[in-house]
Order: sequence, then C-alpha cells, then structure tokens
Amino acid sequence: MKISLCFLSLLLLNLSCQKKVEKKACSKEKTFDMYQMSEMATLMEQMYSHNSQLRERIINKDTIGKFPEFFNSIFTAKFTDEADNDAFFKENAKNYITAQKLIYSDPNNLKKNFNDGVNACITCHEGKCGGPIPRIKKLIIK
Repeated sequence: MKISLCFLSLLLLNLSCQKKVEKKACSKEKTFDMYQMSEMATLMEQMYSHNSQLRERIINKDTIGKFPEFFNSIFTAKFTDEADNDAFFKENAKNYITAQKLIYSDPNNLKKNFNDGVNACITCHEGKCGGPIPRIKKLIIK
C-alpha cells in the first residue's frame, strides 16, 4: 500500500510539474518574394558564363566561333537602378564590346584580346559595382 501511495504521489508530482506548451495559430501567412535579377544582372551572368567557356576553348586551342550577338544587349538591358545606366557605364560598355569583338576578328592574339576584354569588365566594375571583381579576375588567362 505504501508503495502504491508513493508511486501515485510521484506520478501526480510529475504531471503537475510538466510545462504545457500552447500552440498559437498564425494569423498571418508568411509570403516570400523570390529575388528577381534585373535584365542587366542576368546578361552579365550570361556573359560571364560564355567567357568562362571561351577561356577554356582558347586554352585548349579549340575553335572559338563568332561574336555572340546577345552581348549587344548590354546597351539596352534594364538595370535594377536605372541611375546606374550613366555616361560612365555607356562608355565602358562600348569599350567592352569593342574588346570582345576583337577576340573574334583577330585570331592571332586570342589570349591578349581575351584578357583585354576581361580587363574592360574589371575597369567598369571598379567604378560601379566592385563585388564581382574577384570572380571576373579568375577569367584572366595567365
């Protein structure tokens, strides 16, 4: 009997000491907005990807094809902040396209012309958005 009484006391003590967790219903649904890259950011990602592949073709002495016309979208692509589409950017975009076209028109100097194109990217990013510079520098052919 004493054992039963002790057991019952311990059980009641244990039950009274347990914390009760109340679940609150969320009245507001959380919505997540996916980040949408601007046209310019998307274009720059595509140009980086193309140049990464082009770099490998130059190193392996493969054919490089012809100038990718989609690069010309650099003059019309929408920015996240349209204020960034200023005279500085327009001048550097022109220099970049000129350097890129030279890669395809002068096959005797592929490495130099390719690196000049990469350096045109770096020059622009030094004046605008420095974030991707370390990534861009990895394109340079040593």
